[in-house]
Amino acid sequence: MDFNLLFRLLLTFNATSLLVIVYLVQHEIKIGELITDAKLIWLKAALDGSSYALYLAVPILLTGLSLRLSSFLGRDFFKTGDVVSIEHANNSFLPSYLGYFFVALSINSWQTLTFVYTTLFVFTYRSQALYFNPLFLLYGYEFYNVTTSSNVTLFLISRENFRSPKDVVIDKAFRINDYTLIDRD
Repeated sequence: MDFNLLFRLLLTFNATSLLVIVYLVQHEIKIGELITDAKLIWLKAALDGSSYALYLAVPILLTGLSLRLSSFLGRDFFKTGDVVSIEHANNSFLPSYLGYFFVALSINSWQTLTFVYTTLFVFTYRSQALYFNPLFLLYGYEFYNVTTSSNVTLFLISRENFRSPKDVVIDKAFRINDYTLIDRD
């Protein structure tokens, strides 16, 4: 299977998984509930106590994995003058992403969760325009919309704090898709 396809599936999962986590927390579903053996009551208690942290750890760790795996993607670069405009994109996507939380709070059944999550996953994957994942913020990444001298608008994920187009000089940017790149150290 194509690495780029698997990578984009992983990014899509990372970006949409918080919907499921909000559902699990809202409905107080804990991992320990899966344990029915009385001899393992200590494990049940430990898992119940750490369920929410474990739920959150999964997408955070998978986001870290996706950052490491991004070095296997195709490469691109930005020379001085390649970028003619840049704007910070963190704030423009966060309200849309927070909408997932409100949707998750209104879901009352596993069937609805499955339907909504599958629909959201497919639309997020198929859009392929952006891979905005707020968990990248935890790893110190910022989001930018950049317009190149060829008049192409790209979504750039980077740890750099770019303030003007002339600041965007990148030796290695990894291409997630035709419109999304990630600048890794």
